[in-house]
Amino acid sequence: MPRNDSPNPAAAGVPALEVEGLTRRFGSRTAVHDLHLKVEPGDLYGFLGPNGAGKTTTMRCILGLIRRDAGRVRIFGEENPVRQRTWVGAIVETPRFHDWMTGRANLELACAYAGQGDATDRSEALQRVGLADRADDRVRTYSHGMKQRLGIARALVGRPKLLLIDEPTNGLDPRGMREVRDLLRMLVKRDGLTVFISSHLLAEIELLCNRVGILDQGKLSAEGEVATLVRDLAGDELIELAVDDPGRARALLQAVEGADCVGDGVAGRLRVSLRGLTPAELNARLVGEGLAVSAIVPQDRRLEELYLASTQQEVR
Repeated sequence: MPRNDSPNPAAAGVPALEVEGLTRRFGSRTAVHDLHLKVEPGDLYGFLGPNGAGKTTTMRCILGLIRRDAGRVRIFGEENPVRQRTWVGAIVETPRFHDWMTGRANLELACAYAGQGDATDRSEALQRVGLADRADDRVRTYSHGMKQRLGIARALVGRPKLLLIDEPTNGLDPRGMREVRDLLRMLVKRDGLTVFISSHLLAEIELLCNRVGILDQGKLSAEGEVATLVRDLAGDELIELAVDDPGRARALLQAVEGADCVGDGVAGRLRVSLRGLTPAELNARLVGEGLAVSAIVPQDRRLEELYLASTQQEVR
């Protein structure tokens, strides 16, 4: 297949990816149930959920690797699976390579199998992921993070406009995770790609993505801008409270209307949710009970709280 040098389809003003009513069953078990989601051009979209929630099954259905029992998938408005491949590149699960071959040779082999890309495409893809200087080294000398970037290079051959990547930082050390995050941001900001990432790692999605969809037991439980979803969930104010006697403060908070202790903060502080009570009013109440309050620290709501409110499984 020749390089995709045609105009960017995002100019048409249609979603980069639109899924309507996607359902996939395995025998009596429904892995994905009536899924609707939308990814806009230029999004770094996080598809979040516990292991086993149906994320990889969804991606395989989107890519046509397994059949759908129901539903429609549009990529830049296109429903024909053959023409969709013009616009999409993907990594589903861990990318695998022949370790005794060089990175460049692995790309040549993959492109020959796919009938896609040429030498110029491959060189440009290696340059984009920062592997041009190591392209002629054997893959067995690559770090895990470099192998992940080589997988992204393989997905970039053919100049796709949409990347679907399954668990891009899974198994990487902190440096490798940072490298992959920086690469994906660059592909969106500099190269104008749209990126759809599935993950069960909350912190990674929060650091990387502007929009998120949360999948729980095959159903989408929340979708939208991360900041908006978290703000809408809150409806109250979150603080961390430093007192001289946390145990007594925790007991007193049980009797204070409009204040709930929701866990432990940093450095021994208590995490308190306020609804209808101001921090100053809470401070006066605790001081009146003989407690010494040394700090009240406002807290931003986190994606973790949205996740816990939207799923029935524990954070991993």
